[in-house]
Amino acid sequence: MIVCTEFANGKCHDFKLFIKSGIHLRRNTVAIVDKGYLGIHFFSSSSFAPKKKSKNNPLTKQDKQWNRELARDRVLNEHVIGQVKKFKIVSDRYRNRRKRFNLRFNLIAGIYNFELQN
Repeated sequence: MIVCTEFANGKCHDFKLFIKSGIHLRRNTVAIVDKGYLGIHFFSSSSFAPKKKSKNNPLTKQDKQWNRELARDRVLNEHVIGQVKKFKIVSDRYRNRRKRFNLRFNLIAGIYNFELQN
């Protein structure tokens, strides 16, 4: 279910947009995020992000197993993103008034949430 959305004009990194939005996660909310949100554990103690390898520090077998488990849980989120992209508002360039983008996206989210209930 799509609960909360935030947008920025032009290109903006996901984590920067998360910080700028001022969204606070509750203590009992579990956030399973991708590698773009590597600093989220400073904002929410119940958040999980995959381990990231670097040039000098390769991933261990335990780290790879952890990343696989998180990917299994995140696949549901990716399916929701794929469903929303069918409406083309996120996947293509938006050429209408920017003021109405949030309204239109929230309407699409409402349609998606309604379809989940049926």
